Amino acid sequence: MENESQKDGQELEQNKKEQPLSFTTKVLNIGIAGGLIWGLIGYVTYLFKFTKVPPSLILSPWALGEWKNDHLGQWIGIIAIAIVSIGVAFLYRATMVKINNMLAGLGYGIVLWFIVFYLLNPMFPDLPSMMKLDKNTIITTLCLYVLYGVFIGYSISFEYHENQQNGASYSNK
Repeated sequence: MENESQKDGQELEQNKKEQPLSFTTKVLNIGIAGGLIWGLIGYVTYLFKFTKVPPSLILSPWALGEWKNDHLGQWIGIIAIAIVSIGVAFLYRATMVKINNMLAGLGYGIVLWFIVFYLLNPMFPDLPSMMKLDKNTIITTLCLYVLYGVFIGYSISFEYHENQQNGASYSNK
């Protein structure tokens, strides 16, 4: 009898509705997931010798020693890529969230590739200049960046437009 009165007085755990995640939390999750997924795929392409650019490249301006070229360095590089990817996701949100097609993400990925391989090239001592990279590395990394850009861009834009249709207004918070 007492158990029934407790049920009447409070909602059952199974009947409670889960609060939806805020748009900021979704962008954060998309950034981390994109960095982990495409960082891991980048590591696989490095292991299979499709590219000469390992995930640990992101550590080269700051980390000293040869440890970064071992497996531990590669895994730490993937985690660092996921952390940097959060900023990349928020940059997409701030600039292109309202564009709801894959071409925006494709262009975003190409711009990111250009920034890393051309503009930031002097910052990465282990990254050869474009003239010294082989075709496989250029094509593979460009494809990875395009797919990463589409993942980030389309995921964020999809969430934004889906919530706009459902009545939630984010107003780019």
